Amino acid sequence: MDSTSQQPDETQLIPLGDETGDHTPSGPRHHPAHAERRRNRKVLLAAVLLVLVPVLAIGGYLAWLNHIVTSNIREDLLKPSTNTQPTDKAGRVVPQPDANGTNYLLIGNDSAPGREGSRSDVMVLVHVPQDRSTVQLIHFPRDLWVPIPGHGQAKLNAAYAYGGSPLLVSTMQNMLGVTVDHVAMVGFEGFKRMTDAVGGVDVNVEEASTSAGYRFDKGVMHMDGDMALAFVRERKQLSEGDISRGRRQQAFIKALMLKSLSKDTLTDPIRLKDFIDAATGNLTVDQDLDVGTIRSEAVAMRNLRGSDITFVTAPFTGFGTSPDGQSIDVVDDAKMTALGEALRTDSMASYR
Repeated sequence: MDSTSQQPDETQLIPLGDETGDHTPSGPRHHPAHAERRRNRKVLLAAVLLVLVPVLAIGGYLAWLNHIVTSNIREDLLKPSTNTQPTDKAGRVVPQPDANGTNYLLIGNDSAPGREGSRSDVMVLVHVPQDRSTVQLIHFPRDLWVPIPGHGQAKLNAAYAYGGSPLLVSTMQNMLGVTVDHVAMVGFEGFKRMTDAVGGVDVNVEEASTSAGYRFDKGVMHMDGDMALAFVRERKQLSEGDISRGRRQQAFIKALMLKSLSKDTLTDPIRLKDFIDAATGNLTVDQDLDVGTIRSEAVAMRNLRGSDITFVTAPFTGFGTSPDGQSIDVVDDAKMTALGEALRTDSMASYR
């Protein structure tokens, strides 16, 4: 393997789900479900978490908003197995300290949530520390070349294709030496609806491109849901591919956060209702992550500011080629170990 390109120093954003065919799959290719609602299930769960937590903290006590959230969220995603503990390379269980925060694995796939064999183009670990004073969102690139239990070395997104959320959880836990407490996904159609519910967003465009009939010029552009979807999906025309796309997605999420938490949204009952309905309408969580738990987290984090939310990309040294000819991201083992230690000891604030 070669490492011809180094990882940027700046933290990168969580990638969204890809359009069908716009990537090299790690496992066998599967057709999406026939129902339109199922075919459109792609993910921007990171944005949902970022904007929904403070909004729920503000409006969670209003009965009509609470009813929307309770009615929309589904609790049928396979949860992490209680028998699956993180192990090191020698197969030894990695002890977990008490009171070391909560880890949520956010998965994006291009089919129905929980369906075996679907691809997972989005994998984000959200670490909420014990004191709930900050939130760290760690994006794991889909092309990281990692050990997958029972399947040898493969791209990280192959884990979901081979064994659904339980195998992806095991892969992530062993890679980091930390426990994954909950799993969640959201349908990508909700992303467009969220954008439209707040009247569109103003996004900073760093690199010009055209996509899906839209022209994106450098500078700030106002985007509705369809336009923003085309903007964040594009990678082939960008100078650094997925890395550039990650920066686009960060710009979009920041814009959506600002708009959703603006006075125009929070003081408009109809707009707020539409936004919360869009954010939770395609949300699926594991059986242990009930609405009460989500609401408690929201209340505990109600004082979070934008500066308290950090985006991080899991460390890799550059790009290479696998033995079977796939383009891959080469894991930085030393830095990945350091990341796992920071998560396990609830010290992400000091992670660099």
